[in-house]
Amino acid sequence: MIGFYDYTVVLTYLSLFSAGTGIFVSLSGSGHPYWGTFFLLFCGLCDAFDGQVARTKKNRTTMEKNYGIQIDSLSDLIAFGVLPACIGMALVRTSPLLQQIFGSDKDNLPLCIASGVLFAVMVLYILAALIRLAYFNVTEEERQRTEDGVRRTYTGLPVTSAALIFPSVMLFRYILPMDISIVYFPVTLITGFLFLSKLQIPKPHLRGILIMIGVGVLECILLLLFFFLRR
Repeated sequence: MIGFYDYTVVLTYLSLFSAGTGIFVSLSGSGHPYWGTFFLLFCGLCDAFDGQVARTKKNRTTMEKNYGIQIDSLSDLIAFGVLPACIGMALVRTSPLLQQIFGSDKDNLPLCIASGVLFAVMVLYILAALIRLAYFNVTEEERQRTEDGVRRTYTGLPVTSAALIFPSVMLFRYILPMDISIVYFPVTLITGFLFLSKLQIPKPHLRGILIMIGVGVLECILLLLFFFLRR
């Protein structure tokens, strides 16, 4: 078989498996955005350590390194690009507020246009994630030709930040007494814009990674708590 299957890519493959499952769960039946959020959090956990795991193999060939960069970005596109968009579309199908606003009246032109705008936001978000990841791959190849070691800063918001941003929105959706599902879409648009911005963001070290993991675990616990309390 083509491809590589050693331990350096296991976490990336697990992230993709989680993302694919989250997409199917989010869009199945009447939509399950809440459960899709948990798969997004797990994708973020896998991504937090996949690079460190890959670098433990000291004798990686150039092909293995390049394969790792490409497969990681392809996985990230699905996990942090497509999955959040599917969670948003599932919200449209499950949120009482969004159902009230957009309804199902296909003969109402303003509502059809408004629904189309939401879909356009999700597609633009995926496009922004795609552009960012492709740009990162190109610049990373150039950097590795001239520099040793790992990258110190990112230009623009990393797509993996979606693993904390969108669960936060879902968490506030359960904490607050009113339905704020509509907020998910401007947050998506802003996040996509930040993917393509020229902000210089320091790459987190181990301490920063552990803090983000702690935030993700806390989000997961609180989501479970508020979900079951409100059932």
